Amino acid sequence: MKARHEVADILNQNQSYLTTDVFNGWQRRTLFALSKCRTAALGGHIDKCNHTACGHLHLSYNSCRNRHCPKCQGHKTEQWILKRAQELLPVPYYHVVFTLPSELNILALHQPRLIYNTLFKTVWATLKGFGENPNYLGAKKGMICILHTWGQNLSLHPHLHCIVPGGGVDKQGHWKSVVKKDKYLYPVKQLSKVFRAKYVYELRKNGIQDKMLFDKLFSKNWVVYAKKPFNHTIHVVEYLGRYTHKIAISNHRIKHLTNKQVIFTIKNYKNNGNKENLKLHPKEFIRRFSLHILPKGFVRIRHYGFLSSTTKRLCLKQLQEQLGKPPIAKEKKMLHLLCPRCKKGHLETIIVFDSRGPPAYWIEQQKRLRKERKVKP
Repeated sequence: MKARHEVADILNQNQSYLTTDVFNGWQRRTLFALSKCRTAALGGHIDKCNHTACGHLHLSYNSCRNRHCPKCQGHKTEQWILKRAQELLPVPYYHVVFTLPSELNILALHQPRLIYNTLFKTVWATLKGFGENPNYLGAKKGMICILHTWGQNLSLHPHLHCIVPGGGVDKQGHWKSVVKKDKYLYPVKQLSKVFRAKYVYELRKNGIQDKMLFDKLFSKNWVVYAKKPFNHTIHVVEYLGRYTHKIAISNHRIKHLTNKQVIFTIKNYKNNGNKENLKLHPKEFIRRFSLHILPKGFVRIRHYGFLSSTTKRLCLKQLQEQLGKPPIAKEKKMLHLLCPRCKKGHLETIIVFDSRGPPAYWIEQQKRLRKERKVKP
């Protein structure tokens, strides 16, 4: 179901605001792309259904393909899920979330690459260290992680979602399962302390010498949230797929829009996660949204250990031969390629056009078809 209001609508109503010094060049470029997504400004294409009983023609305007766009992530998520489903092992998987304290938000605004790269680096170093410790596992770990930078109200809230297999690879290349008396991967309090120490060490190593900031960082407990392992392996990738190409806010959360306010839904975690409406001025909405535009070329989904791109091809094949492959969910059709009319055929592009619009004969043909429908009894 199409959303009633879109982020693009808010951007288009405030085009003059996008050119101000509130945003840097990369943010302006991204916001402009989002405002023109699936409009005539980007050109388009005409597709034909390949089903013999249908053959219907569909006109579509091009997507901006920007990773921050609410309208461009659906099929990317589907493709990612299909690839990761082939890499599953029949072992428990754990979901762990590492969150940076709000005291680092100012640094994150001014030096996002440093703050976010350090987050990836220290989270992996923390989990890797626990995995190599013989008291916990004594084997090489693997991890898939995704960076999110937002809270429900679009404020800056950097955190890393990690999916960690419940075991690792020993020196002989054999699988070694984690032996657990409780239902969590590692003690959360210990993870938090090690994570904090490693992160502050990396900041110092990279030239941050703010003693007052470090005192604040060490005066509070850092948040590490651990969930119980998934009940079924087939749910792991689909669950993670919700996070991989998620953006700061989806269009469906925007409930009302005027020149003076944007109303969107949030989950209030201080009130048991109940849904509430939040009102913001459109300019404040855009400012908050822009906080989550990542630096150019920044990689927000990363794989580590035996799940890294350099080792997983050989390592995963050997592990799947040892352990077998778990049952995976039935492969779904790529919905963006299905004919929206018959739901059976696939769309094949027959004509591509630029911002000048579709060919004149196409426009005339559509006018004629509309007239025929009107006079049809």
